[in-house]
Order: sequence, then structure tokens, then C-alpha cells
Amino acid sequence: MHLPDEVVIEQKDVEPEPTKQSQVSRTMKWVFGSLEAIWGIPVLGGMLILSLAWTPLAIMLILHIIGLVFASKENRSKTGHILGILASSLGWIFGVGMVLHILAAIFLMIEAGKNN
Repeated sequence: MHLPDEVVIEQKDVEPEPTKQSQVSRTMKWVFGSLEAIWGIPVLGGMLILSLAWTPLAIMLILHIIGLVFASKENRSKTGHILGILASSLGWIFGVGMVLHILAAIFLMIEAGKNN
């Protein structure tokens, strides 16, 4: 009986298990996207931001910068965080802030749902 010198095992395309670090980035995108969606609600979001003396904009700016660093380290999409930074920076402009918050929420949640 002759045994083969090499055994070739066929490897199927299997997605690698997500690392703990990439799960942190995805979780951040889900949370930040949800917050951006709240700030983008036409009357409610504006009232919340004004009643808290624009503090949510400063906090979200810091959080998006941290999220951008994580996304860069993990080679993940950065569009949602960049839009979030713009929304936090320009959120005090009526109408513009609302649109940017809604766009940031959409992009963050789409990016969080992707596995790359």
C-alpha cells in the first residue's frame, strides 16, 4: 500500500472570526449611529442639543475622533466617523446639522452592519 507524500486539503472560503478589537469598532459604530439618529430627529434632536447647551456636539466630536482612530487602525471604513465629525462641528447651523446627523447615522449603521 502506497501512502501519498503530501495530503492536500481543500480550503473553502470561510470568513475569519472577528477579533475582539473589530467587535469594539463595530459596537462603537452602532452606538454612535444610534446617537446621531437621535440628534437628527427634526424637533426633538434640536431641543435636546439646545437644552444641554450644545454639550452633546462636543462629546460626539470627541467620540467620533476616537472612533476614527479605531477605524484607521483596523482598516475599516471611516466615512461615518468623518460625517459625524462634520455634524458635530457644524451642528449648530439649523438644518445643516440635522441633515449631517442623519447622514452620519445612516453611514455609521451601514458600516457597522458590514463585516469588513
